[in-house]
Amino acid sequence: MTEPVDWNQKIIDEFRANEGTVGGQFEGAPMLLLTTTGAKSGRRHTTPVMYLPGDGSTVYVFASKAGAPTDPQWYRNLVANPTVTVELGTDKYDAVATPLEGDERAQKFATQAKKYPGFGEYQEKTTRVIPVVELARQ
Repeated sequence: MTEPVDWNQKIIDEFRANEGTVGGQFEGAPMLLLTTTGAKSGRRHTTPVMYLPGDGSTVYVFASKAGAPTDPQWYRNLVANPTVTVELGTDKYDAVATPLEGDERAQKFATQAKKYPGFGEYQEKTTRVIPVVELARQ
């Protein structure tokens, strides 16, 4: 089995080599690279994630971890250190990460699950509420 870090690194390399375009199971999907600062280590970590476009200065990401019972590490990192770096296509910028709550979270998640039904399936697989995070360009 391929380790997640190795698998992610292949996607990151492809993303950067092809100006934000990737193939395989993510072909055609809106992808960005999210770089967070480790909550404990203080080291920078980059993770490819799907996103939902916002109003031009915001995008939304979903801490689904494929419906696992725990949040992904990148989510725990951005809660501890909300200043992140976003790579979207060839654009790279700093952003502030804010987890959404209530109706706003529910609406964004429902929109993503309608576009990409796998997200709805992930929510059905877990008892946790999958976090939705707004990334606002600084």
